[in-house]
Amino acid sequence: MKTIILATEHAATGSKARKAAFGSFVGAVVDWYDFLLYGITAALVFNSQFFPTASPTIGTLAAFATFGVGFLCRPLGGIVFGHFGDRLGRKRMLVITVVMMGVSTALIGLLPTYASIGWYAPLALVVLRALQGFAVGGEWGGAALMAVENAPEGKKAFYSSGVQVGYGVGLVLATGAVSILTHTLGNEAFMAWGWRVPFLVSIVLVLIAAWIRSTMEESQEFIEKVGSHGERKVKIPVLAALRNHPESFLLIIALRMAEMFTMYIVTAFALAYSTKNLGMSRDLFLNISLLVGAVSCITIPAFAMLADRIGFKRVYVTGALIGLLSSVPFFLAMEARSVAWIVIFSVLLANIAHDMVVSVQQPLFTEFFGAEYRYSGAGVGYQFASVVCGGFTPFIATALLGINGSWHIVAAYLAGGCLLSAIVSSRMQMGKPIQQPDAARNRLAEPVS
Repeated sequence: MKTIILATEHAATGSKARKAAFGSFVGAVVDWYDFLLYGITAALVFNSQFFPTASPTIGTLAAFATFGVGFLCRPLGGIVFGHFGDRLGRKRMLVITVVMMGVSTALIGLLPTYASIGWYAPLALVVLRALQGFAVGGEWGGAALMAVENAPEGKKAFYSSGVQVGYGVGLVLATGAVSILTHTLGNEAFMAWGWRVPFLVSIVLVLIAAWIRSTMEESQEFIEKVGSHGERKVKIPVLAALRNHPESFLLIIALRMAEMFTMYIVTAFALAYSTKNLGMSRDLFLNISLLVGAVSCITIPAFAMLADRIGFKRVYVTGALIGLLSSVPFFLAMEARSVAWIVIFSVLLANIAHDMVVSVQQPLFTEFFGAEYRYSGAGVGYQFASVVCGGFTPFIATALLGINGSWHIVAAYLAGGCLLSAIVSSRMQMGKPIQQPDAARNRLAEPVS
């Protein structure tokens, strides 16, 4: 009888873990579709539709600056949603974030352009992009925690990898939508009105994701350690995280550089650079984005499974070093206009280097913090790193290119970020047991049994 009861409990736990992982994945797909769609469209449309009075370079910079505004608001979203997520639970916040993201995205699709309402158009664009950033700021922390806190021991990287696979699927959907429309409508129709369609489609995706998330159960670990014990609820979770683990925020920034630099230079900067500076077809990097997004659906869970077996540290360091070694060859391939080599090094940067480091970030970063302020700590740390390392990467890369017109300084920027991530991850030592401040270091330093 006892065996039957244990088997039933194990099956129920496994079902809950899978449902939590699926709910986190679906919501992440919608949020990243919305967020990345903006970045793709910014490189192709917004510079002329919302900033037409500027020169081509300044217009691109302005479009990428609005792209970065979304990242500036991500820490604020992390603070607000993290605060209530640590006090009220993860599930409620995840429903709110996906609805807010979808509404903001649909409204962008309805915005009049500069030609219709003048400078009110880019102003409204910035406001809606800020709301997108605010929503996605609360997304990662909650989605990661729902998956990690419900995952079986020894499989936390794999079960939570869907949060990052959602990025790849979102990238495929966003890039695919733009690519299909540009081919079927033609450039003139796409620039006039076709670009709005992918933004409006977001409403359908949001309704599906919100329904799925509303059926999820709350994180069991949250209920056991926080939800059922009022005395464990800290008054201001983010301050508790800062007070107890200040070094964790700096570590997350350094560790995320390899991830952010590789992905945004391949999918955002290179798209603008190759078309405007090298005269290459925009279809090339749109198709590359489709490719890396599709491949990531396989590579991220595969690397996560590997990390669960051999340890997070080996996977993380290897990914960062591959990003470092691929930086200069990637730009040499673009300068040579060699499609084959561009594809190879894009895959090395975005599917090997990037996917190796992101495959373990969910359990790694969340275990830097205690359960009672984990949503705030991990969420804010992750989103603050997004501002420092990611949001203005296309803008910074474009500005660096403008200094002397040479790609060398941009390649050095990419390589430097990967190098720092490699050094920091390689120097992280074995720390204290799980649930202690240095737990994540412990997970980096040894294999998971």
